[in-house]
Amino acid sequence: MRIFILLILFVMSSFAQGYSKPDIERMIAKMVILGFNGENVSKNSQIYKDIEAGLGGVILFDKDPNDKNKVKNIRNKEQLKKLNQDLQAISKQKLLISIDQEGGVVQRLKTDMGFVNTLKASEIAQKAEEFAKNSYQAMAKDLKDVGINVDFAPVVDLALNKNNKVIVTRGRSFGESSSEVTKYASIFVDELKKQNVISVLKHFPGHGSSLADSHLGFVDITKTWTKKELEPYKYFINNNKVDMIMTAHVFNENLDKNYPATLSYNVNTKLLREQLKYDGVLITDDLQMSAISKHYDLKTTLRLSINSGVNLLLFANQLAKPVTLKEIVDTVYSEILSENISLEKIIESNKKIDKLLNNI
Repeated sequence: MRIFILLILFVMSSFAQGYSKPDIERMIAKMVILGFNGENVSKNSQIYKDIEAGLGGVILFDKDPNDKNKVKNIRNKEQLKKLNQDLQAISKQKLLISIDQEGGVVQRLKTDMGFVNTLKASEIAQKAEEFAKNSYQAMAKDLKDVGINVDFAPVVDLALNKNNKVIVTRGRSFGESSSEVTKYASIFVDELKKQNVISVLKHFPGHGSSLADSHLGFVDITKTWTKKELEPYKYFINNNKVDMIMTAHVFNENLDKNYPATLSYNVNTKLLREQLKYDGVLITDDLQMSAISKHYDLKTTLRLSINSGVNLLLFANQLAKPVTLKEIVDTVYSEILSENISLEKIIESNKKIDKLLNNI
């Protein structure tokens, strides 16, 4: 009976604000970036239907992680450009077409597909600034040419722990000092912006001091994290050079005694929004990574992340069993009905996303 009354009150309230159930479902869908399988798209493709339903964006990969011999989305330049054109044509709004293209070990666009090779961040930082500019200029042009408008880069983590296997030993950080990191990350961001490609600073509030990999499981940075890891974010926010920020699946009991950063109101709202004065789009790292998926079910993950201050929900669908847009939308809608997520959070996120879309 209580649920029925809540439903009636919610519907009345929503209509009072001018939103129908389909309106709200589309707003939730706009907050999702989804991975999918396929080198092309047709009206029978699930991703086609998802985009028609209002999906906010997609993330592209070269190889299928469940079978490295199979292509997931990217075979070559021509095929990728056609795929992205077709994806954009489905959407009534600007579709966020995203990729991980940092350089070094994290490059979905490879030379054998016709793309430029970019050195890893640690090597770029050993070169002159002109070399960095030319490198990121070429990369940004590649992205623009094939219709990619979001690059999950640059990494602004500080290389504080020399044994850090996810960032430091893989050469994904520009260096140990924030001045070095901001210098080269700024060049990266500037070159992307010239091509109308959205840059994404990652991984907030800092992954460079960690001892473990959040792809594999729980990562506790309580004893290793320092406030200096916030300095790159302060620089970019204070200089109005941020398009988007990505959260890290790291736990720090000094910042939040209960939740990792991606799900933490203390980290994403109190620290990032209120203390550092960030007002832009905040996206999760992949919510299917083990640091999250092994500890929280989908409903809890969605409720906590949205309530924490996140605006975009990333599901890379690199696992054998993908998460569907319908599951996500239905779960969030149910949580709104149950008053566990406020409709205002959804409206606010959509406003931030719309503002971001106006820049590309």
